[in-house]
Amino acid sequence: MTKKQLEESTEYLKSKGFEAPEIGIVLGTGLGRLVDELENTIEAHYNHIPFFPLATVEFHSGKLIYGTFQEKKVVVMQGRFHSYEGYDLVDVTYPIRVMHQLGFEKLLISNASGAINLSMKKGDMMLIEDHINLQGSSPLAFKNVSEFGSRFTDMSNPYDTEMREKLMAIAKKENITLQQGVYVSVVGPQLETRAEYRMLKLLGADAVGMSTVPEIIVANHLDLPVVAISVITDECDPDNLKPVNVQEIIAVAEKTEPKMVKLFRELLKQL
Repeated sequence: MTKKQLEESTEYLKSKGFEAPEIGIVLGTGLGRLVDELENTIEAHYNHIPFFPLATVEFHSGKLIYGTFQEKKVVVMQGRFHSYEGYDLVDVTYPIRVMHQLGFEKLLISNASGAINLSMKKGDMMLIEDHINLQGSSPLAFKNVSEFGSRFTDMSNPYDTEMREKLMAIAKKENITLQQGVYVSVVGPQLETRAEYRMLKLLGADAVGMSTVPEIIVANHLDLPVVAISVITDECDPDNLKPVNVQEIIAVAEKTEPKMVKLFRELLKQL
């Protein structure tokens, strides 16, 4: 990755009308309907943006959408990239750097995850308060990283405290159950074994997924306030483990999505 590549990607989007967004939003698996609430939208498919990776997962649609949401200019990433698609973490997080170049000031992230903490059930939501990176690498592990920010990025409080407090207050006011916990990010794409679920519980994880942490690391590298919500789509009980149906995971995410959209909608009103 070079600064010239970032500039070309950014100039392409500006030429399409992506001007001065205030908020960036990343939508996870089964969580794409927030875009239905955007007004005055402009779309840019990933395969048209210079130097962008291509989304290879069939249920990730693969486009950046610019528009107005709660009177804020936003850029929404509909479909994200994963290391299990064969990308390194620099590629996975390239869109975050491009969106930041466009000028937005805060980042909201969503994902679908499995509950390690069995007090969390399908259809619950978890506000991520900390994470464990088991992706085996870092999106900052490249030679010229210091051209883009500090190589040794502080991660003592990776999720913005102010936005987390606002989301908890909104959830309480709207009578929406929003748990808090630790998210662990693994490579995938295979699901975990019973022994792996037991290990993740011992490590202190409340939920497990295959995304989000690389984007959080880059957001912190860019001094970009970020917050993330996990939608719990399956329960990872090693003593009663059943085969996972990916379509069922997507269906649970879609059913829960309106509550997540409501949280994001109310948060944007306060930002």
